[in-house]
Amino acid sequence: MSSDASTLPLRDAPVGSQRAKRGLLRGRAGAFAAADERAWVGAACLAAIVACSLFVVLMSANRPSILSATTHANYFPHWMAGPLGGLLPGFTRSSTTLKYLFSGAIVVMYVSYLLGLAYVPRLRARWAIATVLAVHAIFFLAPPLALTDIFNYVNYGRMEVVHNLNPYTSIPILEPHNDPSYDLSNWHQLLSPYGPLFTLLTFAVVPLGVAASFWVLKGMLALASLGTLLLVWKCARLLGRDPVAAIVLVGLNPIVLVWGLGGDHNDFLMLFFILLAFYLLLRTRDRLGAPEPRRAVAQDRSTGEDRGAREAVAAPTERRRLRPRDWLLALCPPEIGAGAAVITATAIKASGGVLIPVVLAAMLRSPRRLAQVALGMAGAAVVAAAVSLAAFGLHIPDLSTQSRLVTNVSVPNLIGLAVGSGGETETLHKLLSAGLVLAVMLCCVQAWRRRGPITASGWASVALLVTLSWVLPWYVLWVLPMAALSSSRRLRAAALVLGVYLIIAWAPASGLLWNAIGFHPEKTPLGRMHQRDVKELLN
Repeated sequence: MSSDASTLPLRDAPVGSQRAKRGLLRGRAGAFAAADERAWVGAACLAAIVACSLFVVLMSANRPSILSATTHANYFPHWMAGPLGGLLPGFTRSSTTLKYLFSGAIVVMYVSYLLGLAYVPRLRARWAIATVLAVHAIFFLAPPLALTDIFNYVNYGRMEVVHNLNPYTSIPILEPHNDPSYDLSNWHQLLSPYGPLFTLLTFAVVPLGVAASFWVLKGMLALASLGTLLLVWKCARLLGRDPVAAIVLVGLNPIVLVWGLGGDHNDFLMLFFILLAFYLLLRTRDRLGAPEPRRAVAQDRSTGEDRGAREAVAAPTERRRLRPRDWLLALCPPEIGAGAAVITATAIKASGGVLIPVVLAAMLRSPRRLAQVALGMAGAAVVAAAVSLAAFGLHIPDLSTQSRLVTNVSVPNLIGLAVGSGGETETLHKLLSAGLVLAVMLCCVQAWRRRGPITASGWASVALLVTLSWVLPWYVLWVLPMAALSSSRRLRAAALVLGVYLIIAWAPASGLLWNAIGFHPEKTPLGRMHQRDVKELLN
């Protein structure tokens, strides 16, 4: 072969040759073009999420419709519709069309969200942050979407403050029916299932009136959501992960936006305190000699777990051996605060309690940290119990009644249909409850092995979600922050698959699909019984 450079492949061309220089320039141009294309895809995904969010809110705020549950009997005052109400005067009044448009917008948002997870992190962080702020502002201006939970919050608060009825011992139907929040709420035969700390928060807004209480609670929950995302960002940086990808996974999930922020649910407050606990644990690890958080770590492709450092919320080995009495005397406020934050989350919503054993198990290899976190938990539990005792006496939220309710599309009910029992039976309920206990125990083992609670907490939340009889779409929020911070790709995949399932199950147009294929779980003998149990509590 000739030694002429023109006969060589480009990669073998002499470094100083013109051919090599042209190839290098073409390579750089191609890289810039590819980067530019990826940036445009990411920007388009963000724009689609914002546009569809605005469209959903404008549809819902336009006039009374199926999109806002509180607009029954054409009751839709201006204070509830918000500043975006009535901006589409000629828009369709067809319920079927609204179902298709609403469902289609959610599907477009979810597809954009999935693409955005790959392309948005290639953009500058300010684009993702601006989008998160924009969608939060849009859904803050929305009327209550889909369900009436926020007015149940308001009504339970008014029962105590206005009518001197303990919401843990008196059902709402016993209050005067002319109370302005009564017709807006719907759990009239159910004792309050909400945690004592959150219920006390609803007491505080009662003097503002129903309308102002609605907007103040909306604002608090939106701020809690933004606060959670800020903590996700900070935790991701401490763990050496991409903070942009983390906040996109959590903060731009359409299910969380539409059914969570749009529906104004107290899960955002619960998650804020759980993420606060993780952040405080991460902040204290370096002081005790943990591995450098921002160093690159090898990743096992088969498991998605870090090799070596594993999960850095870990309980690191103390630099000096402490005597048992020093475990409590050498107080560490951040670790005590982390334990207190987990208990606070549980006192807001009981679902947070499933993570208590997981967090403790993650600390077992560091007795001093375990003692500090347990001290914080014990102190917060004593304070929460004292406050609850003073406000409500020896009474707790009514979780037992709600735990017996069944939604048609919950995983337990679908399992019951699949095995031919017509839905979730009592036996299946007990088996799945036992399965949840076993799953949490396995998550505790995982937390102990990884020396950190984040991934194990994510899997415990998945287990809780798929074993609940009464499952609602925004519950996916329980998994997302842990999935964003974990090194486990399987956990992230599980969170995204759960999102697809929840959209299929809860999109308004899904009912039309069920009719088309003859899927009617509510018409089996068990299904009718489950529906009757729910209706009895709503009357």
